[in-house]
Amino acid sequence: MEQQERVAAFIDRHGLDCPLAHRVLDLESEVGELAKEVLVSTDYGDRPDDAAIAVDELGDALFALLALAESAGVDAEEALDVALGKYRQRLDESGDAGSGA
Repeated sequence: MEQQERVAAFIDRHGLDCPLAHRVLDLESEVGELAKEVLVSTDYGDRPDDAAIAVDELGDALFALLALAESAGVDAEEALDVALGKYRQRLDESGDAGSGA
């Protein structure tokens, strides 16, 4: 995935390598920032149609996810293809993309 390679090069160029566990925690933190933006923009869920997130916050989460994939030795594009196949199969079988769990 081109974006994963860009993130990997950035991490390498700036000496930002860290353990896999730190990558997971960073992703969790960035997703939390997105949730915080939605909470604030919707007045804590009272106005769900007003949900908003900033492009830089989404970018931070995307960076964290791609850095995690790189640290884990996972090709993000392959992982996405696997997930899409799983969702397609669920839709074909039950008409619902959810896992039902």
